[in-house]
Amino acid sequence: MIADSIRLIESELQNKAKLIAVTKTKPVDLLREAYEAGCRRFGENKVQEMADKYPQLPPDIEWHLIGHLQSNKVKYIASFVTMIHSVDSLKLLQEVNKQAAKYNRVIDCLLQIYIADEETKFGLSPEEADALLMAPELDALPHVRIVGLMGLATNTEDASQIRREFRGLKSLYDQLGKIQRPMIHFQELSMGMSGDYRIAVEEGSTMVRVGSAIFGSRV
Repeated sequence: MIADSIRLIESELQNKAKLIAVTKTKPVDLLREAYEAGCRRFGENKVQEMADKYPQLPPDIEWHLIGHLQSNKVKYIASFVTMIHSVDSLKLLQEVNKQAAKYNRVIDCLLQIYIADEETKFGLSPEEADALLMAPELDALPHVRIVGLMGLATNTEDASQIRREFRGLKSLYDQLGKIQRPMIHFQELSMGMSGDYRIAVEEGSTMVRVGSAIFGSRV
């Protein structure tokens, strides 16, 4: 069933966006099943869960941290994480740089933008994102690369609102992507989940984060 779901989603994406299988709360045997079906990008919300699963699975998996990240937890994933989708402060970027330096790595990061009509979600405002990308302190961070933006749409049945939020994020992505600095390489726009990834792809997403549409509803 997992393999069928992955094949169906990949066929819908038509190579326009990369599929990140959201594996939070899922046991390792289900992750192996997704891996055997061809999935190589796994997204976790919690650092501890990602750190526990990482050594139990093949080394060619890309691990994406998609949940809110506290600075004091970066050290647990710095040696292997492929991309952090949820950067929402200069302080966090500085900590990612510090921990990545210990492994002589450059970690790709996305700035999380607040686009939803919900107070429970994290993220930068467009103005804060612009200020962060222009901050002189970035010159001192050779171990991070800012490769784009991430956003979570409002949890609503109103497709027009979701589309509006994604369209706004794509517009901001296009605008901020014009900033030319050595550590800024915009190429990824992470938006879209199980309920709205089709709209996200239509609006320019390059990465969709899909969990329940692959693994079924949360246990």
